[in-house]
Amino acid sequence: MTLLGPAEIRELAASLGIRPTKQLGQNFVHDPNTVRRIVRAAELTDDDVALEVGPGLGSLTLGLLEAAKTVCAVEIDPVLAKALPGTAARFAPEHADRLHVIEGDALKVEVDQEPTALVANLPYNVAVPVVLHLLATLPSLRKGLVMVQKEVADRLVAGPGGRVYGVPSVKLAWYATSKLAGKVPPSVFWPVPNVDSGLVAFTRREPPAGADRKATFAVVDAAFAQRRKTLRAALAGWAGGPDAAERILRAAAVDPGARGEQLTVQDFARIASQRQVRPDGDAAQVGCTT
Repeated sequence: MTLLGPAEIRELAASLGIRPTKQLGQNFVHDPNTVRRIVRAAELTDDDVALEVGPGLGSLTLGLLEAAKTVCAVEIDPVLAKALPGTAARFAPEHADRLHVIEGDALKVEVDQEPTALVANLPYNVAVPVVLHLLATLPSLRKGLVMVQKEVADRLVAGPGGRVYGVPSVKLAWYATSKLAGKVPPSVFWPVPNVDSGLVAFTRREPPAGADRKATFAVVDAAFAQRRKTLRAALAGWAGGPDAAERILRAAAVDPGARGEQLTVQDFARIASQRQVRPDGDAAQVGCTT
């Protein structure tokens, strides 16, 4: 198997008439050592079905084909999607039959496999929605290793109390434990982006016991929409007023004077659960937003 270097990347792009676009977040990896590093960090086994979003010209795809049982690649660009099987046959003929290509938007298509690992160089502009959507809709996903903008990577793995802790941090924590798995310089991409990239590794875990995801995420969104305000004020609209917010917060054992950045995902889940309870202890029927 041959991994793609700068010459192969440019040759493939020229043969397909591809000019990378910012709209699709196309920055193609042309460094084989970076591909090997990502595949190693993903800790794939020969039983894994790897899901790759945005395979592009196939740099990472070739590395995944050697490590996984199957690679399911979702590509939105029709030219790239049609070309990918030929690239696999040319550069990794011994593993090309492991590749399954789906043409479409990862936020909309149905994956007709049961992927166990998400491994992808994600377009910067859709990285967070893609990760959260796939974790929500594909319960078979057990782990993942994604390359995203370094600033996004820091937000995804941040813990409570940090400056960059926010909505992405809490929502990823609902599904999984996560950690930074390294930094990637701009020089390994074509075209060269203006920012560093970071690797985020995650492992799925059970969500807070007895909690409702939509209800919890509604609290998270409300809390961080006005993150400088106390929770009593920030959740007033969600709860039906500041007094109602304070009652719910105290019932959930959360300080009404705290701010969203101080809370764990478990704290947010308790707050959401308490909104379902009337002051007299009876369950209330309340709607939830996504």
